[in-house]
Parts: sequence; C-alpha cells; structure tokens
Amino acid sequence: MSDITGNEPLIRVRGLLNQFGTQTIHENLDLDIYRGEILGVVGGSGSGKSVLLRSILGLRRPTGGRVEVFGEDLQTLDDEARSQHERRFGVLFQQGALFSSMTVAENIALPLIEHGGLSRADAEHLAQMKIALTGLPATAAGKYPSELSGGMIKRAALARALALDPDILFLDEPTAGLDPIGAAAFDELIRTLRDALGLSVFLVTHDLDTLYAICDRIAVLSQKKVLVADTLERVAAVDDPWIQDYFHGPRGRAAADATERNRHQPEHDR
Repeated sequence: MSDITGNEPLIRVRGLLNQFGTQTIHENLDLDIYRGEILGVVGGSGSGKSVLLRSILGLRRPTGGRVEVFGEDLQTLDDEARSQHERRFGVLFQQGALFSSMTVAENIALPLIEHGGLSRADAEHLAQMKIALTGLPATAAGKYPSELSGGMIKRAALARALALDPDILFLDEPTAGLDPIGAAAFDELIRTLRDALGLSVFLVTHDLDTLYAICDRIAVLSQKKVLVADTLERVAAVDDPWIQDYFHGPRGRAAADATERNRHQPEHDR
C-alpha cells in the first residue's frame, strides 16, 4: 500500500454540488486524491459515482463547488492550459470505448498523433510499447476491437489510456464483465503499473475483490456526499447500514477471506 502521509492532494474536491433539474446528486461533497494511491470509489445505485468522475475530468461542469486538479480549477483555465492538464489524465471508460473501425495500434496511436504531435510511424512504434506494457500479445496490435475478447478489450483500452504517460489514471468499472480469473489478473496489472509508473488511480468499482486486493483507500458515496474515505478496515467498521451490508454481507466476507488466504500464500504460488 502507498504511504500518502504528508502528501498534498493531486485532486481536491470541495463543496461539490451536482444537480439535474430538481434532482440533487451531490451536495457539499469533499474528496482528496493523493499521489501514488489507488482510491476505490463505491456507492449504491444512483449515488453519482460516474457523475463525480466526469466532474473531476471536466466533462461535466458542476452546479457548484470547486474541483482542483494539480492545484488548478479546470473550469477557470483557458483552452490551451486546460488541454495541457488533461494530457496528464488517462481514462478507461466502462465499455472500453475503442473506435471499432481502427485497429488496437491505431486506437492507441491516435492520442499520440493528435495531442502528442508525433508522426504516424513514431506513434505506432510507441503504441507497440504500450501494448506490451499491458500484457497484450504483439499480435493484438493489428486486430480490431470486434476480434478481441472482453479481457483483451480492457487491456487495449488501458494501453490507450496510458498513451500520453498520464499522472492520474481514471478507471470506470474496469473489471465489469470479466470472469474472476481475468478480473484478478487485471487488478494485479493495475497495481503493477501503479508501482512501476508512479501513477495515482481513481477507480470506480463495485467489485469487492478489487477493493480488497489493490485499493489503498475507499471512498463511500452516500447521502449525496462522501460519507467516509479511509482504509478498507476503517471504512468497513463505520456504523452505516449500506456499508455494513456491503462489506459484511456474503460477498464481502468471501472477498475478505480470499484476500486473507492470498496474504498467507507463498509468493511463488500466487
């Protein structure tokens, strides 16, 4: 787990208000994301996990409050400064969002050409490196998304998210639709990349195995705000009905047991 003690937050959300007409999704929401941590964001249906993600990315203008990224409020920046900040983000959307008419290599090369100013040849060379980084075989480069398995699509989308060497990786339900073995392998990949590249990771998920396996802190969205943001052990101890049902129900106990077994398993057997 990362030691975030004393770190200034890379992302600081204060007093966030998000409304859709008369419906209030977030009100007085505060949250910090620190350098080098994997932050898991959870909450019940309708708690606004994806809305929070979009607000931080600048894809949605909040109704009120302030979102600072790298010490700057994206909403106050001019287009050029904002573009420079956004290049430091890598985003993996829930369904991968790859362009179906492009090969994997072309999907990854696109941001390198459009935002990095590279030639097509240089961009596709770098794309091969990103493909290798995410554990895909080199042959995946020439394949179209329709020719890939669900797990390969996730890794290809992750390679594209890493194209511009971001500081912060945003993942929206990255293990959704994967079988348990594939999900566990993807979790391990995220942790490995965090350690190797010094990434900060903002991870929206409902996957308890992911929370137990790789997250340094958990933020729970409830009652239109962040109810608690802390280590998993401390969050799971909070006296709140949703938290207790989520972390101490059958699936939560199974995830905790699996983590405990893995912790005592010899390294070479994992």
